[in-house]
Amino acid sequence: MNVQTPVDDVRQLHFDRFSSSESLAKASEQARKRNYQDFLIVDIDSHHYESESYADVFQYIESPVLRRSFIESAQRGGRSSMLGGSVGYQDISGRITRHWLRKHEKVDTTTHHRDITTTKRWMDAMGVDYACLFPTPMLFLGTHPQVEIEVAMARAYNAWLCERILAEEPRIISMLYLPFNDPEATYKMVQDFGDKKGVKGFMVTSPRYKPVHDNAYMKTYRLLEEMGKPISFHAAYNWNDQSLNLLNRFISVHALGFMWFNMVHMTNWVINGIPERFPKLKTIWIESGLTWAYSLMQRLDHSYMMRTSDCPSLKRKPSEYMQEMFYSSQPMEMPEDPSILEATFKMIKAETQLVWSSDYPHWDFDLPGVIYDLPFLKEEAKRSILGGNAARLFGLDLKPVKNIPGGP
Repeated sequence: MNVQTPVDDVRQLHFDRFSSSESLAKASEQARKRNYQDFLIVDIDSHHYESESYADVFQYIESPVLRRSFIESAQRGGRSSMLGGSVGYQDISGRITRHWLRKHEKVDTTTHHRDITTTKRWMDAMGVDYACLFPTPMLFLGTHPQVEIEVAMARAYNAWLCERILAEEPRIISMLYLPFNDPEATYKMVQDFGDKKGVKGFMVTSPRYKPVHDNAYMKTYRLLEEMGKPISFHAAYNWNDQSLNLLNRFISVHALGFMWFNMVHMTNWVINGIPERFPKLKTIWIESGLTWAYSLMQRLDHSYMMRTSDCPSLKRKPSEYMQEMFYSSQPMEMPEDPSILEATFKMIKAETQLVWSSDYPHWDFDLPGVIYDLPFLKEEAKRSILGGNAARLFGLDLKPVKNIPGGP
């Protein structure tokens, strides 16, 4: 029996007709109705698929031996690949068609890298002025068994991103990948790339097993503080984690995994007094939603009041340090009772500490409307969360630079 699958349906579509602008036509309509053209919107967390440019990225690998190995590995793919992968079903068995069609989108100009053109298309369609661009497959590189592979790939990707994307397009910015499994390589990465155009900070992928309070990282935190560059922790999952391995559905791994690693890192960060040692170092927690921070604040405060002797570095409650950090909105939980979300916003001081993120083009991305349509926020707070807070964080101009399709 010949069974038609969602993937078959996708493959029968006209690849050359896919357009980010057309795919996001409803988003553009929302943007025009809400007058997004009148104020700044910054996406703190968006993605491209760097794997589509591996042939170019690999040319930036400094070691000729590793460079050759990467190139040969990519040709074999699958289990023979040096980079490997992570089990997951984010495209929902092919039903999210942009996962298949994005690489077939037509780009007329060859003046710039195609990622610049396609990224600006979805940015304008949503009403976004600046987008902080992150890799996608590399989010899982922190669990690679060979530390030297993470270091080589991180340096190559960062060099490629700075030269081919960030240097060419001022509306695209990034916080560069840190090879956190190697503290010395991490320090050198900040030294070598901290002053590059479009580099607004640095990012640690959260699925990994190095404690953030290890003394080996202190000089990196000091350097970041001196440079005025924030550090961010970008969540993801690892189904091979001993705890998450008990789960038998992807939805379970995704729901818990994106919170779990950031909760561990946040706890170590606060309880070991990192905010006291580096009070001017700005910290951002990305793609874990909001409820984890609210609950962790209460949990840590409760324990702290009974065991302050375990935290000799702290001068305040854990929640007070956490309320000075920044949080990305996506995926923002939407309870049926809006008062619960309002309480969460109050707990994390959202009006000054929350930064909107789309996580586009991933399966659960959010439009700016998730913030703009909240009934309990005043107009000023909406604009702060959608762009003002990020502008303050990254030193961006508040003047809008987008071009919404169909607009005036």
